[in-house]
Amino acid sequence: MIGKILGNRYEILEKVGGGGMALVYKAKCRLLNRFVAVKILRSEFIHDEDFINKFRRESQAAASLSHPNIVSIYDVGVEDNIHYIVMEFVNGKTLKQLIREKGQLSIEESLDIAIKIAEALSHAHENHIVHRDIKPHNILVTEDGIVKVTDFGIARAATTSTVTNTSNVIGSVHYFSPEQARGGYTDEKSDIYSLGVVMYEMITGTVPFQGDSPISVALKHIQEDIEPPSHIDSSIPLDLESIIMKCVQKDQSLRYSDIKTLLSDLKKFRNSDEIHISNFNDSPTRIIPRIDDTLINQEGNDSMKNQRKKVDKRNMNSDNIYKDEKGGSSKLVTLTAIILALLLTIGITAGFLWLRGQIQGQEVKVIDVRGLHKDVAEEKLNEINLVLRVKSEVYSSEYEKGHVIDQSVKAGETVKEGYPIDVTISKGVEEVDVPYVVNKHIDEAENLLESEGLRSVPERVYSDIPKDYVISQTPEENQRVPKGSTVKLVVSDGPEIKYVIVPNVIGENIDKAKNELTNLGLVVDIKYEYNENVDKDIIIWQDLTAGSEVEENTTIKLTVSNGLEDMEKPDGSDKKETDVDEIINNNLSIILPKDKNEVEVKIYRIQDGEREVIYNEVHSTSEESISVLVEGKRSAKYEVYFDGVFIDEI
Repeated sequence: MIGKILGNRYEILEKVGGGGMALVYKAKCRLLNRFVAVKILRSEFIHDEDFINKFRRESQAAASLSHPNIVSIYDVGVEDNIHYIVMEFVNGKTLKQLIREKGQLSIEESLDIAIKIAEALSHAHENHIVHRDIKPHNILVTEDGIVKVTDFGIARAATTSTVTNTSNVIGSVHYFSPEQARGGYTDEKSDIYSLGVVMYEMITGTVPFQGDSPISVALKHIQEDIEPPSHIDSSIPLDLESIIMKCVQKDQSLRYSDIKTLLSDLKKFRNSDEIHISNFNDSPTRIIPRIDDTLINQEGNDSMKNQRKKVDKRNMNSDNIYKDEKGGSSKLVTLTAIILALLLTIGITAGFLWLRGQIQGQEVKVIDVRGLHKDVAEEKLNEINLVLRVKSEVYSSEYEKGHVIDQSVKAGETVKEGYPIDVTISKGVEEVDVPYVVNKHIDEAENLLESEGLRSVPERVYSDIPKDYVISQTPEENQRVPKGSTVKLVVSDGPEIKYVIVPNVIGENIDKAKNELTNLGLVVDIKYEYNENVDKDIIIWQDLTAGSEVEENTTIKLTVSNGLEDMEKPDGSDKKETDVDEIINNNLSIILPKDKNEVEVKIYRIQDGEREVIYNEVHSTSEESISVLVEGKRSAKYEVYFDGVFIDEI
């Protein structure tokens, strides 16, 4: 694509990025004389007519947006089956690159970026445009802190087209809302969820969910709760955490009602105003008030009264049953009833005394067992009559295997003896296999590593391997490393372009000058002409200015003196002049083009009013330059053509 002109207007200069859907190039608008960014769709999308129509319609709708935090769309077009969008060129980095470089952003920087993204989304939502693919890769940040959101409206078209290559969604699935992962109805609240995930990543340095595949990550968005940011970094303010957790609620109705409300809370937090976040917690944990003696005694007395009523009723029934029998039998029944009532009263009293002992057991302060091995933590809790109960086991890079990561009751809080303390135990560092990314484009390589939970650090070197492709990796493929480890990538920066300083060779002997220029890496093109003032083989003229800096393999044209011309005129006079009809041999030096593998070179000779082909050969451009010996009159001209296109006249 380099050098191609789209729409007879946009000249492609260099590739600056790419993703699963398109490649991005820096281009020059010849009409307005400014730099622009041209996004060109990948080939797998261009045969889906339904997608192309939706893509064009959504892109044109997004072009109507005008906001300082939104990348402007200037043009949408198609040429030679190349579908492209022309956008504002932003000289900066993606938010994803910033996070990778810094690990995590400061609260102030994260808040500033989040507010600007929210303002961009607010403008889009007011114009009934939902982004649907908010992620750090689509957020551009300039060196002076200007934030620009790009790719508005494109995701809507992409989601309607079947994408069979799952690697294309690796970058987006970490920021999908649950309804997007299910393929359900998406609206403005889907953007709010994705922005919440972006804020989460900015302040923690990691995305909420990782997985072995895009599908597993999508399922986690649907099924699993997001771990609060403060569990990763305890310094994160709880108010900011509350804002983020409200954004990432799985139920759309529990998220912010609209982006403006979210924007208002973000600004209140920045200004240290009081904010009220609701509808994002399940039933909160409550502390049960202490049950005092009065309540216990009251309950005991009420129970005893009820038992007495039962006994009295039973006695009444007994009297009725035996009222016709002898008095001795009635007395025996009465005595038996009294004894049973007494025993029952004693049992109830003992039961309540035991219950009160249980409820009003000795109170103890919970100790901090985080960081201790499970067995040691259990022993220390048992010493103060508390029970350790393992709630879950998770991977952790901070805590060794078998050690306590978290506990359900904070240290210093008071509980009754025998109270269970739920703990989370570390399974140690999670290890993953390093994928093979050599010979892959840097974008694809970084996506593969990120999908495994690995970081990448590229180091660029000059190489004959195509630019932006991975040359080597450390560690190598299939090595087991801790999740979150860094993989060093050596990436090609293309062939090194060397420059040379042009010397002044005018007045020098051609043989000496030719050796000097060739050793510097220049290609020499020599032309001889008679000169009565300069000795033979001495250079008269050079086309490149002495002291200028040029690339290696640049051609320098030299004119060399052929000395005096001795010609005897028919009248016997001894005058010297140039015979234009003399047949001479010329050595034509021709530089081959670099943008193709081979080229047809055709040379026409023009003399005496006639034009004829005197050379026609196909050459590999790896030769870089060729030298062609031609014969013709001194007055003849030669035209050079590459693949039928006129190049130069010699």
